[in-house]
Amino acid sequence: MKSLQRLREAGRGRDMQAVVDEIPYARFLGVQVDIEGNELTTILPFRETLIGNTTLPALHGGALGAFLEMTSAMQLLYNTNCEALPKTIDISVDYLRSGRPVDCYGRAFVTRQGRRVANVRAEVWQEERGKPIAATHGHFLMTPI
Repeated sequence: MKSLQRLREAGRGRDMQAVVDEIPYARFLGVQVDIEGNELTTILPFRETLIGNTTLPALHGGALGAFLEMTSAMQLLYNTNCEALPKTIDISVDYLRSGRPVDCYGRAFVTRQGRRVANVRAEVWQEERGKPIAATHGHFLMTPI
């Protein structure tokens, strides 16, 4: 991701919203980043286009999975000095509840990090953090500086 290197050179490498804005699908979803202290939280604002099941209505699982994958990658970028967006090796998604038509919040936890590969777990919730609607566990390939 050449734009990440360009952002770092401009002194904005830790400005995670600027990084997210460089990812076309994240920009399409409207993903936002909130950082308080060392905690990075991603936000997926609700839009009607995110509805996958109009009968319930429920959020589309693919949008939730992609949001969680981006949350994991953003956490890795925030924790490390990768020169590029971490590449997904594999990821598994657990859908725990139907996503209602409200904003979603995500947080990722790096469970193990080596020089080139990291294991990350991420959760997305809506109104109560203790009741996640989906969770992922993934392995990511990092390119160190």
